[in-house]
Amino acid sequence: MATEQPNSALRAPARPSRPYRKAHRGYGKRSAPGQRPPGAADFALLPERERYIAGYVDLLPDGAAMDIKSLAKDLPLYGQMAIGTALRALGVAGHLRHVRCRVEALGQSRWVTLTFWSRTARDNEWWAAHLDAESGRGAGTTAATAPPVTTEPVETGEPTAVVSVPPQRSPEPAPADAPSPPYLALARLGRTEPRLALSASDCGALEDLAAAWFVRGVSADYLTQALVSGLPEQVGSPVGFVRRRLLDKIPARLPDAAPAPDTPARRLLVECTECGRPGPAESLPDGLCRPCRTPAPTERETPAGLPTERDVRSYVDVLRGKHRMPS
Repeated sequence: MATEQPNSALRAPARPSRPYRKAHRGYGKRSAPGQRPPGAADFALLPERERYIAGYVDLLPDGAAMDIKSLAKDLPLYGQMAIGTALRALGVAGHLRHVRCRVEALGQSRWVTLTFWSRTARDNEWWAAHLDAESGRGAGTTAATAPPVTTEPVETGEPTAVVSVPPQRSPEPAPADAPSPPYLALARLGRTEPRLALSASDCGALEDLAAAWFVRGVSADYLTQALVSGLPEQVGSPVGFVRRRLLDKIPARLPDAAPAPDTPARRLLVECTECGRPGPAESLPDGLCRPCRTPAPTERETPAGLPTERDVRSYVDVLRGKHRMPS
């Protein structure tokens, strides 16, 4: 049975100062809903190392990087192997799940990794229900398309991302005589590439050709990139050059992808916190796939002073009885 360890040799982790290390947009920490307010007894039943790392992660804002390499740089007391082992234990304890999520941007699909974090330990049934609800809300699309607010970069040598926040209010409806999106894309073309600056009459003459691109599912950014890429040194007639490109480079029309009948699309896959293998939430209890969950024929030796898997699982049993949320 795991016992409480109120006295720790480690000082509590300091609140990260801004600007803090951020993940790429769409990646990073995602806080689970319905958590109790933070308190002094949070993570009290965890072993010392896991309690220290959990306290630091809990202070990070949503969107902050919490991968192994980033945490090892922020917490010099532990190396990458120790951080990885601690995150695995926190997953078993019900505090986090690594999730692989498909997002679509500019007509392309890609997979990103989110880390859902809960200060309150949750059981496998709660995580499965929560991730299923996130999948229905399209968590990946939301993460990739929320309006960004830029902040100062961190000098770490790694790419800096942005923190996404919801809009403050809904945009007012556009007036009936407002320019169309194809017209606006053409009008802004000269600000991206001065050699392709178009007049108001030029934009009106080319509006229908640009609208044909939008009908085929492209965005204004995609259209702009297609028109400005690979320009010659001099463009004698911007309107003639743009007309030629709108006709010659129009993308192919793609058929609408129809989902198979009675087969709902699944957007979220849980990743094993040990090996990264993806799978549905119900097949990865405690955030572990079957090979990583199955004990080896001989019990692995645990370095002195570190918690064993039995200690962590005992801690999980205690927490689930102590912190079970009312249904």
